[in-house]
Amino acid sequence: MERTLSIIKPDAVAKGVIGKILDRFESNGLKIAATRKMQLSRADAEAFYAAHSERSFFNDLVDFMVSGPVVVSVLEGENAMKINRDLMGATNPKEAEAGTIRADFAENIDANAVHGSDSLESAAIEIAFFFSQREIS
Repeated sequence: MERTLSIIKPDAVAKGVIGKILDRFESNGLKIAATRKMQLSRADAEAFYAAHSERSFFNDLVDFMVSGPVVVSVLEGENAMKINRDLMGATNPKEAEAGTIRADFAENIDANAVHGSDSLESAAIEIAFFFSQREIS
């Protein structure tokens, strides 16, 4: 059983598609083991995306992630990370396959609706960033 982290970003939350996105996870065999809606502080966003701190898009990414609430979830299931990444689609929604979350709900490469862990190692770190073990069932 794998676990991975999903973040429904401020653009998708503002569009009111939280339920539609969560349904895609569950309809594709993923269990929502923990979830919460929250407002990231600038310090939270900077810490979470620290690996990108030297990149040109870092400040814009942080600004975007603190621009409104997000929904953070732990997804669990067999091949959870791959299933989630397939459901999300390409980072650039213009390149995302039809029927993926980003193709259906994202505006552009910056406001791209969702974040998902890119490896099992990242997933463990990202999950621990947002959830204590007792919050995950």
